[in-house]
Amino acid sequence: MLAALKRFLRKALDPDFVPGARTDRVIRRLRAQGVRIGEGCRIYSSDFSLEPYLVTLGDGVGIAGGVKIITHNGAARILRHARPGVQSFGRVTIGDDTFIGENAIILPGTSIGRMCIVAAGSVVRGRIPDNSMVVGNPARVVGRTSLYLRHLDRNPLTMDTFHLSPEAKRRAILDRLGREN
Repeated sequence: MLAALKRFLRKALDPDFVPGARTDRVIRRLRAQGVRIGEGCRIYSSDFSLEPYLVTLGDGVGIAGGVKIITHNGAARILRHARPGVQSFGRVTIGDDTFIGENAIILPGTSIGRMCIVAAGSVVRGRIPDNSMVVGNPARVVGRTSLYLRHLDRNPLTMDTFHLSPEAKRRAILDRLGREN
């Protein structure tokens, strides 16, 4: 834990540190493995199954850390007594401007539409329509992304801090949330 904190601080204090550099390296590696990735994506997980060439991401997709995208069904193994070479696969498609939250699992054969939000920890299977918020295990559509984004935009805790230095970001957040004694 201390080593991870030291690495983070070294990067944060490095004047040459570029916030998107890590995700750019992940994207290059995934593309080399066959994942089709649109423009403007930010990807913090590289767990794209054993068949990454079955995964397609649209433009502006965000994938948080710990996300797993699975393109095969391991349960087919149970059939191997009758069919020794059996395997089962499914494509995974994620539409433009969609965000997949921390530790979500996307199962084979899943198609997630445009402008969707998949909540952290959700397990998603099937077809998710455009403009959907998806939550849970199993994941269910619980609302529309457009309504959630309107609420988020008006929330006093939503701040424009993405391009601030770590110290400026810290000050802005603590100023807004109040400092504890």
